[in-house]
Amino acid sequence: MPKVVNLHAAKTHLSRLVDEAAAGQEIVIAKAGTPVARLVMFRKQGKPRKPGLLKGQIRIAKDFDAPLPADLMKLFEGE
Repeated sequence: MPKVVNLHAAKTHLSRLVDEAAAGQEIVIAKAGTPVARLVMFRKQGKPRKPGLLKGQIRIAKDFDAPLPADLMKLFEGE
């Protein structure tokens, strides 16, 4: 459950709240009781994707975007 802090308290205790967020605690900042922002731990992005890495290893059928059969379509539509 996130910790909720009003805006005034967040300004006063920002350094402590940043330390808590860095440790994994989610902090919700509220203004007049209404949540307006969320302070969470920063996570570094993984390595950038390298296009073409799986070239030749994946096959897409020629009819992959063909319409579904009527009986299967009815299941998707809840009929």
